Amino acid sequence: MLKAVYPGSFDPVTYGHLDIIERTCKIADEVIVGVLNNKGKMPLFSVEERVKMLEEATRELPKVKIIPFEGLLVEFVKELNANMVIRGLRAITDFEYELQMSQTNHKLEPGIETMFLTTSLEYSYLSSTIVKEVAAFGGDISQFVPEVVINRMKEKMPQTEAARRRV
Repeated sequence: MLKAVYPGSFDPVTYGHLDIIERTCKIADEVIVGVLNNKGKMPLFSVEERVKMLEEATRELPKVKIIPFEGLLVEFVKELNANMVIRGLRAITDFEYELQMSQTNHKLEPGIETMFLTTSLEYSYLSSTIVKEVAAFGGDISQFVPEVVINRMKEKMPQTEAARRRV
């Protein structure tokens, strides 16, 4: 049985993330989306909020489980008895970083493989950071994120002065 872990911050989850999750479901028997609690970052959403948004966004995908984690990815993967890490790549700059992480993880735990999936062209530009920037200026993010995220962003995201003037 192939159990894959797709780790990330998902702050917030985008259609690009969901594309990778859906495509991983075609490859793996079980897909665990690992929501990283990175104490070095200041996320817009708490881990619990990100888990809930992902659960809502993936509710139609029975192979998917959403689990928060912190610490080393390889330890999380081992705890789950998973055999593969899935990483999405948008550009060559992603590859350089992800290759380094993959090689480090393989050194730490040789039994865990990493599979890279290139992002579908329609999402190759998309990132959570871009979504937050567009939302901060009052832009329409509906083409970037599912409805559950749009609603949470409206509640959570402070808008810029220029965006407030447009409303």
